[in-house]
Amino acid sequence: MPRTPPLGSQALPSPQIVQVTESTCHNLTVFKDLMKEYRKLDDSVTMRLNRTLAQFRDRDRVGPGSGATGMQDEMCAYFWNQLVAGWKARTEIVQYCVNVVDSGMEQKRAALEAQDTSMDEQTRRRRRDAALYAEEVKRNHIHNELTVERIVRLRSLEAFRSRCKYFEPPRTDAEARKWWDTALSGQ
Repeated sequence: MPRTPPLGSQALPSPQIVQVTESTCHNLTVFKDLMKEYRKLDDSVTMRLNRTLAQFRDRDRVGPGSGATGMQDEMCAYFWNQLVAGWKARTEIVQYCVNVVDSGMEQKRAALEAQDTSMDEQTRRRRRDAALYAEEVKRNHIHNELTVERIVRLRSLEAFRSRCKYFEPPRTDAEARKWWDTALSGQ
């Protein structure tokens, strides 16, 4: 008998758990690739919702079902938990990198301020600004990821709500409610 192809969340591999270090944050190529990998769930949200619904519908046909409404609610809760897990992981990575890059920039700025006090203030400022330019570009890229995250969450939430119109996380799940409220507010 042929093996059933993976459906729903199993259809696309989850991102590897990666140990994010300071060097990950300072290398924009690696950081962007990591974010791209972690955004795959959100990038394919409609397809994955369809596959997850099909998986739950097939499971419901084979076994004792909980009815169409129960199956839909179960599918929505399952998918919501996946979305939140992805959002949480990415937010933690971005926030960590924001802190690393900001801290590194302040340390570099302080080191440059302490150097060569024999020059006049304007020359020192020009040299400091030139030396910090690359760090400032990196800092802006990392900080922009916070805005990208808000947009990705909002877009995913809209797709999710188009399929799960009546879903709301249970009031007893404080973390899920926090993400729900955050996503609804566009933050």
